[in-house]
Amino acid sequence: MVTTLTDAKRTAIAEKLAGMRAIQNLIINNEHQFLQDCRDEKVRSRVQDMLEDDEKNLKILETSIIQYGIQSEPKQTVKQLVEHVGQMMQGSDLSLYEKLSQHELLKHGQVMSGLLVHKAGQVVGADIEAAIAPLNTVNFETRAHQEQLKGLLEYVGTQELTGQEPDQSIWGRVQDAMAAMTGVLGSAKTQASDNENADIMSLIFMDHQKAKTLIREIKNASSSQKSEEYFGQLYQDLIVHSKAEEQAVYPKIRSFYGEGDTQELYDDQAEMESVLNQMKSLSPQSDEFSACLQQLRDMVGHHTSEEENHVFPAMRKNMSPEQREQMGAQFKEAKKQLQTEMASQM
Repeated sequence: MVTTLTDAKRTAIAEKLAGMRAIQNLIINNEHQFLQDCRDEKVRSRVQDMLEDDEKNLKILETSIIQYGIQSEPKQTVKQLVEHVGQMMQGSDLSLYEKLSQHELLKHGQVMSGLLVHKAGQVVGADIEAAIAPLNTVNFETRAHQEQLKGLLEYVGTQELTGQEPDQSIWGRVQDAMAAMTGVLGSAKTQASDNENADIMSLIFMDHQKAKTLIREIKNASSSQKSEEYFGQLYQDLIVHSKAEEQAVYPKIRSFYGEGDTQELYDDQAEMESVLNQMKSLSPQSDEFSACLQQLRDMVGHHTSEEENHVFPAMRKNMSPEQREQMGAQFKEAKKQLQTEMASQM
C-alpha cells in the first residue's frame, strides 16, 4: 500500500524552487528601485533590459514549479534574506554601487540554485529533469546578467569615486557581455519565449511527457520505496492535470470539438482516476499493481494521443494564439491552486 505521496527529496527540491521564486521577485523589485533612483540613461537602459528578462523569467520559473507538481514555501532563512535585502535596497545608507553589488550576488545565488536543482533532479528522477527543463533559459540569462553587472559596477563605481564619466572601454565590456548573452541564448533551445511558454498546448504536452516518464520510472524502479516515490508523484500530477483541464480547457473547447468527443475526454480521465485510486491501496510489488500500471499506461497513451492528434489541431484551427495563451495562463493557475489544496490535505 502506498503510504506517502511526497518523499523528502522531492519536498526539498520544491522548497528550493520556492526560494528561487522569492529571490526572483526580490530581484525584480530591486530593478524597479534602480530605475527609480538612477539618472544615468546608459545604466537605466541596461537595467530596463534586465528587468524585462527577469519578469519573463519569473513566469518561466512559475511554470517550472507548476510542472514540477509540488507547491511549497521558501525556507525561513530565505524569507528573512528577502526582507533584509529589500529594506537595504529601499534605504539610503548604501550607494548605487553597493546596491548593484548586492544585486550581483543575488544573481549569482540564483544561478547556483538553478544548477543545484538540476543536479538534484538528475539524482531523484528523470521526470524532474523534464519538468524543470525551462529553467535552462533562466540560468543562461541570469549568468549573462552577472557579466553585465560586473561592467555596470565598474562604470558606476568610477563615477561615484571620481565624479567623472568613466573610460568608454569599461562600457565596451558591458556591450561585450550583451553580445555574449545573445550568442549563448541563441544556441539554447528551450521554453524561452512568453508566447511559447504560456501556450496551452505546450503546457499540456509537457504534462503528458512527464506522466509517461513517471510510468517508466515506476516500471523500472529498483525498490518498492522508489516505486512508491514515483507513484506518489504520478498520482498527484495526473489528478491535478485532469481537474485543471476539466476546469480551464474542456468547457471552452466543447463548442468546436463536439459534445460527444469532449465528454469522452471527461470519461477517460474519470477512468484513470479510478485506476489511480485503486493502485493507492496496493503494494507496488504485487501483481495487481503491475497489472494496474499497464492498464494506466495504456489509458494515458490513448488519452494523450487523442489530445495531441485531435484536440491540438482543433485548437489551432479554432483559437487564436492569444486565446491559447490565455487558456494556458488559466490552466497554470488552476494547477497551482489544486497543487496547493492537495499539499494541505497531506
